[in-house]
Amino acid sequence: MNAHARPPLLEVRDLVREYTLPRRGLFEKAPVLTALAGVSLTLARGESLGIVGESGCGKSTLARCVMALERPQGGRVLIEGRDVFALSRRDLRAARKGFQAIFQDPYGSLDPRHTVSRIVAEPIRSLEPEVDAAARARRIHEALDAVGLPRAAAERYPHEFSGGQRQRIAIARALVTRPALIVADEPVSALDVSVQAQVLNLMMDLQEEFGLAYLFISHDLSVVRCITDRVCVMQAGRIVEEGSTEAVLTAPRHDYTKSLLDAVPGSGRRRARAGEPREQETPS
Repeated sequence: MNAHARPPLLEVRDLVREYTLPRRGLFEKAPVLTALAGVSLTLARGESLGIVGESGCGKSTLARCVMALERPQGGRVLIEGRDVFALSRRDLRAARKGFQAIFQDPYGSLDPRHTVSRIVAEPIRSLEPEVDAAARARRIHEALDAVGLPRAAAERYPHEFSGGQRQRIAIARALVTRPALIVADEPVSALDVSVQAQVLNLMMDLQEEFGLAYLFISHDLSVVRCITDRVCVMQAGRIVEEGSTEAVLTAPRHDYTKSLLDAVPGSGRRRARAGEPREQETPS
């Protein structure tokens, strides 16, 4: 079935998020920064949607609102038809099993004091406390299998792994609740290019295997070309262009999109799966 024929998994309607900044003077009114100015988008089940733009355009603010980590001043975020900001605390906790996140820094996003087993199990402990120890261990092992790490990695600590391996641990943590949606905020920007290709290939494989939808946020148009079906281009808190990834990145209509492409050498880079170098990553 065509993904676009199905009801959207994620729908963002007219999202507004503003921040009050410090006053510049004793008698001056505090300035307001508008990070999101009426953003709307949809994401189908099993689809990958890229959000691109320069730093400060509102990409990460959008991600935090979609994850219900920040409350907007206006608009709605609907996941599977439910407004996440209208849910009770209990219902939101139950809904969170269906949407998880992968963050940018594989070094800072994993607690160095905890074993991989405890890190991967965090969403289960928080969102599914009814799951017993045996079932929890089974799901941890399944998640590690899915990201290509040995089960023995469960009892080791983050400092024992490379950057790419740590991001695999972060992906395993996102997978462990069996979500339908993963919000990936610059998930490969801290990695070497060869390792980026591996992680992108892994994410594409997981999308196919589990039917995942990705909201994929990046400033790197080459990365976005690799993994997304559609793309939204953001400038100053607004979406200025959207469409299929190939159409937008091959024949952009908006001047801002054109300027982003002009600033990227080799923006027509092929997909990572098509012959990018693959560095072996086994636990040291």
